[in-house]
Amino acid sequence: MAEEKTQTGGSWEDLSQPDDSPEPHVEDRDELNGEPGEDESTAAEENTKDQQDKSSPDLLQMLKAAESRWTPQDQDGDGPEAPRAGTDELVTEALKTDMQIQLTDQKQEFNKRQTKTGRRSLSRSISQSSTDSYSSVCSDSSEDETSPRGKDQKTSKGLTDFCIKNIKQAEFGRKEIEIAEQEMPALMILKKRAGGEKPLAGAKVVGCTHITAQTAVLIESLVALGAQCRWSACNIFSTQNAVAAALAEAGTAVFAWRGESEDDFWWCIDKCVGARSWQPNMILDDGGDLTHWIYKKYPSIFKRIRGIVEESVTGVYRLYQLSKASRLCVPAMNVNDSVTKQKFDNLYCCKESILDGLKRTTDVMFGGKQVVVCGYGEVGKGCCAALKALGAVVYVTEVDPICALQACMDGFRVTKLSETIRHIDMVVTCTGNKNVVGREHLDKMKNGCIVCNMGHSNTEIDLASLRTTELKWEHVRPQVDHIIWPDGKRIVLLAEGRLLNLSCSTVPSFVLSITATTQALALIELFNAPEGRYKQDVYLLPKKMDEYVASLHLATFDAHLTELTDDQAKYLGISKHGPFKPNYYRY
Repeated sequence: MAEEKTQTGGSWEDLSQPDDSPEPHVEDRDELNGEPGEDESTAAEENTKDQQDKSSPDLLQMLKAAESRWTPQDQDGDGPEAPRAGTDELVTEALKTDMQIQLTDQKQEFNKRQTKTGRRSLSRSISQSSTDSYSSVCSDSSEDETSPRGKDQKTSKGLTDFCIKNIKQAEFGRKEIEIAEQEMPALMILKKRAGGEKPLAGAKVVGCTHITAQTAVLIESLVALGAQCRWSACNIFSTQNAVAAALAEAGTAVFAWRGESEDDFWWCIDKCVGARSWQPNMILDDGGDLTHWIYKKYPSIFKRIRGIVEESVTGVYRLYQLSKASRLCVPAMNVNDSVTKQKFDNLYCCKESILDGLKRTTDVMFGGKQVVVCGYGEVGKGCCAALKALGAVVYVTEVDPICALQACMDGFRVTKLSETIRHIDMVVTCTGNKNVVGREHLDKMKNGCIVCNMGHSNTEIDLASLRTTELKWEHVRPQVDHIIWPDGKRIVLLAEGRLLNLSCSTVPSFVLSITATTQALALIELFNAPEGRYKQDVYLLPKKMDEYVASLHLATFDAHLTELTDDQAKYLGISKHGPFKPNYYRY
């Protein structure tokens, strides 16, 4: 799954001052912003006064010299002064000369200031702009890329059962989690309502998801509901190191950091699962890697596992394969296809976060760009809507005639990738499949084409075909690589083909609250279900729970539901308290 990052060639940072160069003084920053500091303002006033003192006598002397040339005959003593021949020309010449003197002095003074401070400050400002566009939590571009596996770290309570980048970032990570909590009302309500009952008391949840501020709110909610948790990351680029530090400081055994290698990735999962003194009985997975690792290395653990909760289309696909082959040992809950995940997280989250990820990494302008979105599921629908809204010309590729027809009815041109690839500015994959963009497509792309993936797995772009001796990889900035062909053509690859939004930006906390609450309820349901309710198969969350999750979020919008009368409920043949739609209903 994970692949080692290659960083060859130059980078944007090569153009900047080294990191240990001194920061610009406050006056320098003000000067660059066009707002002089107090000392500088005083100096400027004195300088202006000096210039006036120097230039004014010259101007007066010129005017006196011009006046001496006037003849007495040109004046009439009894009447008003007659026009003086050549006076206007002389005054104009004097003013021009004075202006040149002032401009010359100002230019020399400006060059002095620029030489002292401005050039250094401006150079640093330009170079920093490429990295400062990242949030500090997400990019961690200032940190070294060495693995912390051999690093001895302790929390303030002396705990050592974790492996993260830097435990000293815990305070900052805690602030990020607190901010996310404000936008995740359902989990806060769930903690308050069920916290006293502890419905997950005795649950030992091993998790493998993105480790972000939003996921941290979920993990700590599970702990508040009675669970013990051990966690690793499902993506080598999405971990927010400060958040991981805050989780470790709070007592959660977390093994993850941003920029893991392939070996690090599986090592972290193994540390979560293979602890001698701790055996899980619940699995919360995102992508299926954790489940795969347990099947491969620790199959005996499934004797104690009560259920699996899977969030992604990739992981769900693997579960259905296991079920079909009669190899699924425990019940599994398919969260990805629940209404609250499909219609909210997949659609609205991707609709907003794709633009954020592309802007932070490329600074691209979307207006007029030719974009191909591969796949028109809920993720594809969100991506297309966002790109179209900013003026991009959007094409869609699809294998499913129903999704293709939806794309046509929404105003998008449905085409084959091979038909349009030569003039495309940007390719976005979101199919959940493999090798959607192959080497034959990459070879035909025009110079500067941006290639990225909004699906969970990095299999959608054929990266293996790009790792050849004929092609040069140039690492330009965090999560941005240029792949250079022998003729000089280059394409821009983002996040090495991994999930764009969580690798290159952040995602809206509110919509993740919907998914996280669904995951929490799925864990509660599987853990507390009586024996025999769920067999060794893959299940969808009951419709009643989907509706409950949605209802918890309505108060944020001050929304008020209409209630059915008894007569209306009888007419429809449903309970007035729900569920309001049959399981086969497609929202």
